[in-house]
Amino acid sequence: MKENRRSLFAGLLIGLGACGFLALGGIPGAIIFAFGLIGVVLSGVPLYTGRAGVMPLNQTGSLVLIWLFNVLGCILLGLLMMSLGGEPVERAQTVVAGRLAQGPWRAFLRAIGCGLIIDIAVWMYRSTKNILPVLFGVPLFILCGFYHSIADVVYLVAAWKWNPAILWYYPVIVLGNYVGCNVRRVVLPRE
Repeated sequence: MKENRRSLFAGLLIGLGACGFLALGGIPGAIIFAFGLIGVVLSGVPLYTGRAGVMPLNQTGSLVLIWLFNVLGCILLGLLMMSLGGEPVERAQTVVAGRLAQGPWRAFLRAIGCGLIIDIAVWMYRSTKNILPVLFGVPLFILCGFYHSIADVVYLVAAWKWNPAILWYYPVIVLGNYVGCNVRRVVLPRE
C-alpha cells in the first residue's frame, strides 16, 4: 500500500512537469518539465521509466503496479488541466494530434529514445548524486520529440477527444519506453 502511494506521488510529480510544459510550451516548457523528474529522483519515489531498466526481470508485477499508480497520478492532473481549459488544453490537443499522426512504428521509436534518455539520466544521478543529468535529460527528450508514457497521460486526458488510434498509441509508447530503459542494461551488463 505504501509503495502504491509513493508511485501515485511519482505520477503527480511527472504530471506537474507535464502541466508546466503545457502552460509554457517550447524550450521554457521543456526546462520546467524537469521539475517532475528532479522531484522523483530527490524523493526516491518509484517512476515506471526510472525503474524499468533496473528492476529484476522477475518483478514485472511490481513494475506494472508502479506504472498503474503513476498513470493514476497523471490522470488526476490531466483532469485538472482539462477543467481549467484555455491555452494549455489547446497545446495538449496539438501534442496529441501530432503524436497520433506519427503512426505506431515512429511512436515506438520515439518512445525508445525517451526511455533511453530517462534511464541514463536517472542512472547518472544515482551514480553521482548530481542533478544535472536529470536537469538536461528531460529537456533533451522533449526537444528531440521523444514520448514519455507517463507524462503523455496528462496530454491525452487534458486534450480528451476520443480517437481509436489511442488504443494502439498508448501501449506502443509504454513498450517503447520499456525497451529504451533497458538499452543500458543490455549494452553495459554487470560484470
